[in-house]
Amino acid sequence: MELLASPAVRVGLSVAVATGLYGISFGALSAASGLSLAQTAALSLLMFSGGSQFAFIGVVAGGGSGLSALSAAALLGLRNGVYGMQLNFLLRPRGWRKAAAAQLTIDESVATATAQSELPEAKRGFWTAGIGVFVLWNVFTLVGALLGGAVGDPRQWGLDGAAVAAFLGLLWPRLRSREAGAIAVACAVVTVVAVPLAPPGVPILCAAVVAAVLGLRRAGPRSPDAAADERQGPQPGPDGGA
Repeated sequence: MELLASPAVRVGLSVAVATGLYGISFGALSAASGLSLAQTAALSLLMFSGGSQFAFIGVVAGGGSGLSALSAAALLGLRNGVYGMQLNFLLRPRGWRKAAAAQLTIDESVATATAQSELPEAKRGFWTAGIGVFVLWNVFTLVGALLGGAVGDPRQWGLDGAAVAAFLGLLWPRLRSREAGAIAVACAVVTVVAVPLAPPGVPILCAAVVAAVLGLRRAGPRSPDAAADERQGPQPGPDGGA
């Protein structure tokens, strides 16, 4: 009960439940796209990045090749590597915790950790959100795959489009700023133009490249004060660390 008194733990648990339940849609769409139960489960266990997973099955459902699907997923997953560098500096995990932290570094765990003002809370938030999402996402992926196997041909039901909509659902909360919205519109335009001209899977690769280029330009050079604040990170609380 003392652990539940931590604000970061409470936030992490709520994030885990909200995100984990969404695994049902991924499991159902994956099964309907032709992936087996084992393949669906492996994607959630090993890839464990919602945006990348939805991109993968969206390309597969649209008739794209496995290479195109993997390329799209990999491009969207590059952000996790950037997150990892930030969290490695912030949390400084050691031993087996470093490997575990790498697997659990996703949008939700990073957001929960970096929102805290004290280092112990940042650690509690990261591990609570990361472990919680991992467990619930994989459990509900299996539930969705078992329920979705009877749906049939994804193109008959428009599930290739549903995969894109599901990915947009994950992305939407992050499009709050005007700059992020502009990037999303640019990617949408590139995708619409490329769809009739390129093989399945290539349009989403083009959109990912556009997003990466515009995102880097948006980041731009930072002031020395901002860079110093980022290096400093959350400060240790009275108890010294988690």
